[in-house]
Amino acid sequence: MKLRSVICASLLSTVLAIPCVAHHMAIVVDKENSAENVTSTQLSKLFRAEVKKWPDGKNVILVLHKNSAGEAETLKHLTKMSMSEWGKFLEAHKDSVMLAESDADVLKAVSSVPGSIGMVDVRSVDGSIKVVRVDNKLPMESGYLPH
Repeated sequence: MKLRSVICASLLSTVLAIPCVAHHMAIVVDKENSAENVTSTQLSKLFRAEVKKWPDGKNVILVLHKNSAGEAETLKHLTKMSMSEWGKFLEAHKDSVMLAESDADVLKAVSSVPGSIGMVDVRSVDGSIKVVRVDNKLPMESGYLPH
């Protein structure tokens, strides 16, 4: 009985120590951007740099995290690129990609660089940017982003 309690306690502490991997990301743009809603296909083309300009003529600037598990997972599904393909993509598109350390840095860059688009955890969204609907859905709604 005592052994069973020790095993259960060990398993419980191990499970609680594993970080949550469910990430709910939000697509964000600067407040002046006219984009309100994009389709998954349009979003994929934006993040693959197949679309280089917004309808108003501003250049599309991707603001990406240097390291974000949630963003990496979402981008992998959205763009169908492997990690090695992403490395080559980033190297080839240095002029249209900004790298940020944190969600706060992504928000700061997106809010201050016209034409920029980024992805942050929904808990980081603030009033400095605009959240874009994807396929007419807002973050936290089922089907918002592929992940």
